[in-house]
Amino acid sequence: MQFDQLDRRGFLTLLGGAAAAWPLAAQAQQPAMPVIGFLSPASPAAYATRKQAFLQGLRYLGYVEGQNVAIEYRWAHDQYERLPEMAAELVGRNVVIIISAGSTAAALAAKNATPTIPIVFNIGADPVELGLVASLARPGGHITGLSQIYFALTAKRLEMLRELMSRPVPIALLVNPLNSYTEPEMKAVQATAASRGIELHVVSATSENDFASVFATVKKMLAGALLVGADPSFNNSRGRLIALAEQQGVPAIYGYREFAVDGGLMSYGTNIVDTYRQMGLYVDRILKGEKPADLPVMQPTRFELVINLKTAKTLGLEVPPMLLARADEVIE
Repeated sequence: MQFDQLDRRGFLTLLGGAAAAWPLAAQAQQPAMPVIGFLSPASPAAYATRKQAFLQGLRYLGYVEGQNVAIEYRWAHDQYERLPEMAAELVGRNVVIIISAGSTAAALAAKNATPTIPIVFNIGADPVELGLVASLARPGGHITGLSQIYFALTAKRLEMLRELMSRPVPIALLVNPLNSYTEPEMKAVQATAASRGIELHVVSATSENDFASVFATVKKMLAGALLVGADPSFNNSRGRLIALAEQQGVPAIYGYREFAVDGGLMSYGTNIVDTYRQMGLYVDRILKGEKPADLPVMQPTRFELVINLKTAKTLGLEVPPMLLARADEVIE
């Protein structure tokens, strides 16, 4: 199954009028409000937009937090080692579904915490390789969700970054070595760099505290541009990354639209907010009795290129017309 960007009208059209009748039926049949667990590696502030998109998706289907569904939130604040304990807390709370929001670590922690409670994930890695599901078409267990396979997109971003630069320059790839899909992401990017004759350097950061030294290393390497890996912790600290890239005069491309909106130069990837709306659809289907084993893992079919021309001007860059023409959104 594939997912695409859905606006409110499209989402409602997809579901039809049947969803509107569900809350009344659910209230009549269930003696207690179902409790959903929401497990995130980030902070409430960093994931505010995504959380609201998830709640919006639920509302489209007739679920309103505090009225006919309860949600238990667990936020790790980028302390990934806390995720297993938090997943166990949700299991102890007798949640009916666990939402694993935005990281493979959260999805694996949830899986290890329960062999039976349905889990709906939203990750950037391949869930088959991670052992979360048997296959994308037939997950086969108590877990399903959305997979964006971000490491493949990171390689595409490398090509766009090279296209942006007026001359060949070394490019630095920023990764988080603690992330379970950093290795496949690096391999995909390194293979693309080798095939395109791009000089690539890998730099790493495990937290925002490492960013200053990362940019010092980028300068020392004489790297002319920065490719930011799609690690959730980078998105959580995007303000600092964007500010340092501008201060150091380093053109950078990111995996999430929020970066470009907040002042980053370019972003390319799925519309992550729409994917969180989509998670509500699987919550609804599971609450109505369908099994995760029979719900295919959804994958993207459309991707967004966002270019911030104000930032390009600040950096003294002229965006090539061909690249500009392919942009889905231009911020001026």
